[in-house]
Amino acid sequence: MLEKILSLDTQLFIYLNGLGSETYDKLWLIITKQTSWIPFFIVLLYFIYKKLGTKQTLFLLLFVAILITCSDQITNLFKHGFQRLRPCTNPDINTKIRIIKSSDSFSFFSAHASNTMAVSTFLYLNLKRYFKYFGFLFLWPLIFAYSRIYLGLHYPLDIFCGYICGLILGFLMFKLYQITQKKYFPV
Repeated sequence: MLEKILSLDTQLFIYLNGLGSETYDKLWLIITKQTSWIPFFIVLLYFIYKKLGTKQTLFLLLFVAILITCSDQITNLFKHGFQRLRPCTNPDINTKIRIIKSSDSFSFFSAHASNTMAVSTFLYLNLKRYFKYFGFLFLWPLIFAYSRIYLGLHYPLDIFCGYICGLILGFLMFKLYQITQKKYFPV
């Protein structure tokens, strides 16, 4: 059963990766860099600050930092536990795919997917009441994680499992945030 799932995952990866073209390679390299998202983060931070004020914004950011740290460490545990080769280093397929960026670390599961989904989930659950279209925030992890497939760095299953981990961690951090907020910022 696992062999069949991994085979389908590889086939889907080859298909999605093959949709790329040289015309868009530079764009996807920009999208995959965390620093490229700084303007987005600044705008998001500005809106959060306008709604929550300084103390609450700093408190929220503390939890975001803890969340990213937890997500990163869990991802590293899985990567070193499973030791799945990235598509770009997998000798069975790396001659059949487009490799735009290479990495020699392991693939399962995607830290990009986990971190962005965790933060998006956490922020969405905390701030959806303030912003009518805040669900659009989830475009960030979708675009960011797809860049990893496009560039030849992750399989779709790596992305999907990263999303699941991120959703769970984002929700758990939201619950912890609510409990802590009631203690330090009672209404």
